[in-house]
Amino acid sequence: MSAHGVIYVHSAPPALCPHVEWAAAGVLGVPVTLPWVSQPAAPGMMRAELGWQGRAGSAGALTSALAGWNRLRFEVTEEASPGCDAVRYSYTPSLGTFTAVTGGNGDIVIPENRLRAAMALATAGGASLEGELTRLLGEPWDAELEPFRYAGAGAPVRWLHATG
Repeated sequence: MSAHGVIYVHSAPPALCPHVEWAAAGVLGVPVTLPWVSQPAAPGMMRAELGWQGRAGSAGALTSALAGWNRLRFEVTEEASPGCDAVRYSYTPSLGTFTAVTGGNGDIVIPENRLRAAMALATAGGASLEGELTRLLGEPWDAELEPFRYAGAGAPVRWLHATG
């Protein structure tokens, strides 16, 4: 077990909650019970947070298991571990998945090739450089998720440790 992070389910319909738990259990290899509470930012929806510990790359596997589910909003983080950068995944039904490498202070770190691609696209007239940088920093995802994050401020986080 060389990595750890947090799953933040910002909003999920109640009927989807057990499926989220089953998907997380399938990735982490241990039973998962999330501490579901009402999501004030979206009446009728639920939210939960869960700390996890497992193999490096588990955040990506968790995101893959959850991405694409209609009406689910979530983020998964994984702290840096030997040989792996820290990473954050964000998902919203309207925007899809955002992935970013994060520095030790939580800032988004944009890899060189992604910057070069953004500059080339802007030079070719396909988009503005400012717009591309905004997307690379995940600002559209942050704007959509912020009301859900704020509604969960101060919520408790449980830790789950994977086996094997």
